Amino acid sequence: MSKKAFDKIAEGLNEAIVIARGEREPARLFVPAEINVRSIRAKLQLSQDDFASAFGFTVHQIRQWEQGRARPLGANRAFLMLIESHPQEILRMLQDASKASRKAA
Repeated sequence: MSKKAFDKIAEGLNEAIVIARGEREPARLFVPAEINVRSIRAKLQLSQDDFASAFGFTVHQIRQWEQGRARPLGANRAFLMLIESHPQEILRMLQDASKASRKAA
């Protein structure tokens, strides 16, 4: 292993230790690679159709994710994290934004 590669790895490990101790906030948002869409939807007691409609997904996307044929990528994973932790607030914001868009049109 080159000195440069070793130094980069050591720097990352030291940063992880400082973050784990709570001495510094992580530089990036952690978005897990896997999101359990079915459990989020079940927690909200919504059908696939209702979940898709409420949060702006397609039913096809929800089915693909829940059946493991596809997984949410990028911003969809971050959005699902927000839905999981603050569902009512997200619904309210989406409804407010929808009303504002209709008024502007």
